[in-house]
Amino acid sequence: MKTKQNVVIKGTKDGLTLHLNDKCAYDELLQELKEKMDTVNGQEHDSIITVTVQAGNRYLLDEDINQIKELINQREHLAVEEVKFNVMTMEEAIRWKEESEITSYTGRIRSGQILEVPGDLLLIGDVNPGGTVRAGRNIFIMGALKGVAHAGCYGDDMAVITAGRMTPSQLRISRYLNRAPDRYEEEDHYETECAYIDESNQIVVDRLQVLKHLRPEISTFKGGTHSG
Repeated sequence: MKTKQNVVIKGTKDGLTLHLNDKCAYDELLQELKEKMDTVNGQEHDSIITVTVQAGNRYLLDEDINQIKELINQREHLAVEEVKFNVMTMEEAIRWKEESEITSYTGRIRSGQILEVPGDLLLIGDVNPGGTVRAGRNIFIMGALKGVAHAGCYGDDMAVITAGRMTPSQLRISRYLNRAPDRYEEEDHYETECAYIDESNQIVVDRLQVLKHLRPEISTFKGGTHSG
């Protein structure tokens, strides 16, 4: 009877992919991985071969990942490009859930107040001068933005800010900062606008309609149909 292999090597146009058995003992896995890598390394190669490791449903600690990488990278012609696995810790799952959710808040953010959420923020109200809203992702304000808004505050350069009346004292997206243009003080008519980071790494304020093309994932409607 043929014994199941704990390490299966598949060649691709980009290099090698190693599929690791996620049900065997970790020590057995490492031993077979070492033997397989010795075999691959014994063959003649003209250049460096990139290796992708697929660990399936086995959760790997950082020390496990480093151990696997070191075992493979010891071989002269092999270099690990990525180690992938399908599971996450409870803390990671909770954080991912929070960051993917929209938090809605109804009310006015007054001077001195700070409202911060891990994911998207939908504010049904105004941000007064001196008030601050922060979000790990996008900020949608169904009112006037007269204070500070910081979208992508954990480093998301793709985040956007929208407001029914865009008159901020300061706009921030990720690590970029922009103060409101003087032109706002001269306008009597306001329309919903959006702010985003352009290709020059500058915060640009534009018509809301441009988001449909710049960030199509934001306007994707899930769970039904949309026409128009």
